[in-house]
Amino acid sequence: MTLFYGGISSLAGINPDQMKELKVKKICVNAVEADTVPALLNKENVAFEPLDVVNWAGFPYRPEVSFRIACTDNALLLHYKVKENSVRARYGQDNEPVYKDACVEFFIIPAADDVYYNLECNCIGTVLLGGGEPGNREHATLSTLRFIDRWASLGRVPFEERIGETAWEVALVIPFTVFFKHDLTSLDGKTVRANFYKCGDDLSVPHFLSWNPILAEKPNFHLPEYFGKLIF
Repeated sequence: MTLFYGGISSLAGINPDQMKELKVKKICVNAVEADTVPALLNKENVAFEPLDVVNWAGFPYRPEVSFRIACTDNALLLHYKVKENSVRARYGQDNEPVYKDACVEFFIIPAADDVYYNLECNCIGTVLLGGGEPGNREHATLSTLRFIDRWASLGRVPFEERIGETAWEVALVIPFTVFFKHDLTSLDGKTVRANFYKCGDDLSVPHFLSWNPILAEKPNFHLPEYFGKLIF
């Protein structure tokens, strides 16, 4: 989701000390390709986390979604599993509005500043990556996005909406170098703030799930104050 909405609420009702935390395992490998990530994370006993928070009563649909994350010396490894009542992958070119398709997302603040990144990926591995401060953001270049390796269980060819229960997975290898507003060389020993999402703005049944809960009047993922913590 890249749209911004008004009606941002305060943190009332969510204790910052109760925001979700997740320890991220480091895996010592020289190189990883996206299609090997699921097997590698199985081997390393990296558990799935549920992605199941419904924040807005007007969008009650909750598909089955989970994710898991690990890191290497120079990249993040991300694996999503989804089961939902319909899927769509209209967009096949990076930086197109993939949040309108069956989409999973990862937002992260990798350093001690206000710059965060929104990495959005549809069910065929097309990605959109934005970075910057709230209200002042830009897309990564296509040449940068080529360094994100992707695997998608549904293949990489675009298709229109398919009605009917469908299970799908995507895995991403995200080099630190794609975080284009930072010179990020390591996350060892750091605690950073992040959130994970599932959406489908233009599907027959739109939905907006998050890992860490969000207090806002309307669907909005671009609220860093509601990010949880990743401990490396």
